[in-house]
Amino acid sequence: MPHPEHRPSPSALSAWRVVSLASALACTLACALALSPSAEAAQAVKPAKAPNVAAEALARASRGPLQPVGMVEGIREYRLPNGLQVLLNPDDSKPTTTVNMTYRVGSRHESYGETGMAHLLEHLMFKGSPRHPQVWAEFNKRGFSANGSTWYDRTNYFASFAANEDNLKWYLQWQADAMVNSFIARKDLDSEMTVVRNEMEMGENDPGRVLMEKTLSAMYQWHNYGKSTIGARTDVEGVDISRLQAFYKRHYQPDNATLIISGKFDAAKALTWVQQAFAAVPKPQRVLPPLYTLDPVQDGERSVTLRRVGGTPLLFAGYHVMPGAHPDYAAVSLLTTILGDSPSGRLHKQLVDKQLAASVFSFSEGLADPGFILLGAQLGAQQDADAASKALLAAGESFAQQPVTAEELARARAKWLKDWDAGFADPQHVGVALSESVAQGDWRLYFLMRDRVKAIQLADVQRVAQRYFVTANRTLAQYVPTPQPVRAPAPQRVDVATELKGFQGQAAQAQAEVFEATPANIDARTQRFALPSGMKVALLPKTTRGQAVKATLTLRFGTAESLAGWGEVPSALAALLDKGTARLSRQQVQDRLDALQSDVAFSAGPGQLNVALSSRREHLPELIALVSDLLQQPSLPADVLEEVRSQALAGIEAQRKEPEAVLAEAMSRHGDPYPLGDVRHARSFDETVADWQAVKAERVKDFHQRFVSAANAQFSAVGDFDAAAVRAALTQGLGAWRKPEASAEPFARIPDPLVPVPAVRLVLSTPDKQNATMSVQQALPLSDRDADYPALMLANHLLGGGGDSRLWNRIRERDGLSYSVYSSIQWHPQEAHSAWAATAIFAPQNRDKVETAFREEIERALKQGFTQAEFESGKRGLLSFRRLGRAQDARLAAGWVSNLYLDRDFAVSARVDAQLEALTLAQVNAALRRHLQPAQFVFGFAGDFK
Repeated sequence: MPHPEHRPSPSALSAWRVVSLASALACTLACALALSPSAEAAQAVKPAKAPNVAAEALARASRGPLQPVGMVEGIREYRLPNGLQVLLNPDDSKPTTTVNMTYRVGSRHESYGETGMAHLLEHLMFKGSPRHPQVWAEFNKRGFSANGSTWYDRTNYFASFAANEDNLKWYLQWQADAMVNSFIARKDLDSEMTVVRNEMEMGENDPGRVLMEKTLSAMYQWHNYGKSTIGARTDVEGVDISRLQAFYKRHYQPDNATLIISGKFDAAKALTWVQQAFAAVPKPQRVLPPLYTLDPVQDGERSVTLRRVGGTPLLFAGYHVMPGAHPDYAAVSLLTTILGDSPSGRLHKQLVDKQLAASVFSFSEGLADPGFILLGAQLGAQQDADAASKALLAAGESFAQQPVTAEELARARAKWLKDWDAGFADPQHVGVALSESVAQGDWRLYFLMRDRVKAIQLADVQRVAQRYFVTANRTLAQYVPTPQPVRAPAPQRVDVATELKGFQGQAAQAQAEVFEATPANIDARTQRFALPSGMKVALLPKTTRGQAVKATLTLRFGTAESLAGWGEVPSALAALLDKGTARLSRQQVQDRLDALQSDVAFSAGPGQLNVALSSRREHLPELIALVSDLLQQPSLPADVLEEVRSQALAGIEAQRKEPEAVLAEAMSRHGDPYPLGDVRHARSFDETVADWQAVKAERVKDFHQRFVSAANAQFSAVGDFDAAAVRAALTQGLGAWRKPEASAEPFARIPDPLVPVPAVRLVLSTPDKQNATMSVQQALPLSDRDADYPALMLANHLLGGGGDSRLWNRIRERDGLSYSVYSSIQWHPQEAHSAWAATAIFAPQNRDKVETAFREEIERALKQGFTQAEFESGKRGLLSFRRLGRAQDARLAAGWVSNLYLDRDFAVSARVDAQLEALTLAQVNAALRRHLQPAQFVFGFAGDFK
């Protein structure tokens, strides 16, 4: 969504927000799928019978040319006679293209016994069609970063790739073919149903997701918004193939779809290819029935209680609101920030500041029909849930007694518009975000919502808050009868055409330059220099859409000896750096960031402090000045340290029973050679808790004074900025920042030699968890400078890192045992100590099957090697993924920071690309056999194994 939302932690809600086919593999661009075509023609969607004369005439009429409809702020709309809506958003500032096909069908359109059908169909679409039987293998070969997602009102399929006419043309052809010719076969359903069920089991492990599911189920008595998009387990397991095929034929039609092309492409050619691919798809004769179910106005508070093992207390308070297209939804979106922002939000002040909760959040959903807003609080294990729930409701329903202030509205508006501008500056984001406005009723709502936020008055925000945040409209974990309930307005739909009558968009933004993200061009365009403080700098200025710029700063300090015994002090320092300076309060810092339309994030690692910056051309020098002040003159308030400590302890407590976290703790500690206090020591949950409890404000200040400076720092900025102004700002803010020689702590890279650990098979119990996990690890005596680096990188891509990998095809695609299975290599840039790892999630009862399949595929790869076809396809895909990675400004800035530290440039990347191009199949197979040693594997399993 384009508006800012304050949500629970990803562990609580990310799985609920968008049920995505490949989201579990987002850790790597190479984690795509490869599927086998269905050969069961009798069980697939059968071709339509020969049409009658009238139908033939209708089909011929539908094959006319694309007709222009209109344009808003550079986005042009076209229509085919068959009903297909086409949106073009050209932007040459990045060498990537994003194509998004949105169907106006989601879980809202499912009937009794069909819950989860829209999402299941999303999975099956990737199983192919007669003309495109190997969809994911083709994605991988072409280097696509592709995905699909299902939500209440829509399903969408999108892919991003390095700009290439053949890629764009192929993807359009596949989308046109998939629209009406996908297999949707019984064979594929049988295997994919178990994968979806495993996805469901993954969500069942998360108390936050389950609590949200129960909350919405209680809020909506009749409407399908009360049903989880992933569906009921029995519906998913028992779905009838004929009903699924009928659902596909009914909704996957051109008059129910919007095709969005965004990024770098030739518009005239794209329109020709759209015409060629889609015009032949006939306009359907069926008429989609209107949906008319609405819940009555809620007439009393409702409650839900969930009891599960593990985690920490979590509270939700849900309220019904109007549809996303309604004029009043702008007020709801701003109220989300007014309530849930930190530290200015009302929830933060009433719960976190008073130590009644570890953290708070709020978010809203603007849907086609009346949606909802949720307020929440995450509690520490020792905090009083009753007191917290009372404070949560008091803050949420405080508007009658404490009206919205002008300051609250101004702050929320600034934050909302900053996030909208940042999103609109990214063509990939726009290409996918428009799906939500399409689902609400019209893509132009994307811009109308912005205009409404700009124009809304304080009285309107107060009116909406006072009408909807009432006791009778609330769902919480308790029930209290109310003699005289005050009810919210009755739900009603919106006439979108009326709302958009007379709407005029703003002027389109200027087009950015065409930037070729080749290693040679990156090096040629980058300005490199050093400051008197010792900080190394790399600046890559180029025009971008919205004048966006990304920057990264890393400060390095200390030695293995001097950093020993500090525990969580460096993490506490990172968390406190943006909480105020000697001259700015915490809120003033946040307000300054909003005014600069910028974001800053601090994080700590062993011997380093990292800063991620996001800004715009005119604001980057001022942002650098602000960050310089935060780094050198932080206030490090003791009261906020208690807040940070509480949040950290609550987070640790929430992970103690989670299979992934429990297994990660055990495997990191297996064979750990370092003593407690060493920065390389693998701490237990209890040791981490003890370190957080030991943090004192004085120690944080002492650490900052002793270690932190720009003497061993690296900075990089990539995007639209004035290089001279940025250099001046860096010189002014950080150019002289180093410790006096007499008191300066020496800096030396922390040694990280390979320490062999014995092979072992760990099995850990995590009761009441319906999803289990497997992890396999092996240390490699290699660095990324080793001669085998390219060959082993490609070998792992074929084994488990790429979309057409052996592990994925066997464990997910053939056996249907896992939603997510992959392998990866963490390459060390300096020492011969890299790490190969593989992981899979699965139902606990399938542990033996998963382990057997994994071992068999490893043995087969080592014994038989990869085929020439696998090798050629995998090499093309890996090289495409590397090119795509260099086209992302934030990743490019981080890459320059690493290169500055290592005294490298992007010529290294070019050499690796050339080495990958020159590889032979024999070299790749030999590298795998030389380095992957099953006898050295450390196996780990965690789950509720009966």
